[in-house]
Amino acid sequence: MLKKDIRYKYSKLRSSLSQSQITDNSIAIANSALSLPIWSYHYFHIFLSIKNKLEIDTEGLISILLGYDKHVVVPKIVSNNQLEHYLLTDSTKFSYNSLHIPEPVDGITIDPLKLEVVFIPLLAFDIKGNRIGYGKGYYDRFLKECRRDVVKIGLSFFEAEKEPFDDVLPTDIPLDYCITPNKTYTFNAL
Repeated sequence: MLKKDIRYKYSKLRSSLSQSQITDNSIAIANSALSLPIWSYHYFHIFLSIKNKLEIDTEGLISILLGYDKHVVVPKIVSNNQLEHYLLTDSTKFSYNSLHIPEPVDGITIDPLKLEVVFIPLLAFDIKGNRIGYGKGYYDRFLKECRRDVVKIGLSFFEAEKEPFDDVLPTDIPLDYCITPNKTYTFNAL
């Protein structure tokens, strides 16, 4: 199956979820993260949910990370479709960008090489850990700036596609794990 077809399929599936399903599944995903071997790390990067795209609500996972005294880092889109990364603090202020993504207004920037774990948004993933997002390449470019051993964790409402994607590119970076409400998949985990 081609990426464009998969994007269409999973956008449609996501739009069929009720708000209570989104909430319940987001909580299940956050709780499942507790079983991953990542809790000795200190710097965690996590996306902030785009509500109108019915993404996984990451607030619960952020609360868990903060409760474990982890350094939580969130992205901001800047020029040339690049991401900057800001430490989440009690004084972090947010605004919505043109894509309706909440972003930090300013704050303490964090070098991607400092990050140890990255939670990655996606629409779908396959049994080999390949992921499909919205097609803009933000995370593939960002992950190339990270250390080679950064732990890459996808979050998905849906299970893996059983057949590998047909049009995976050499620039596509696969996941190490993907957490769904019912299962945690392990791919290239260290």
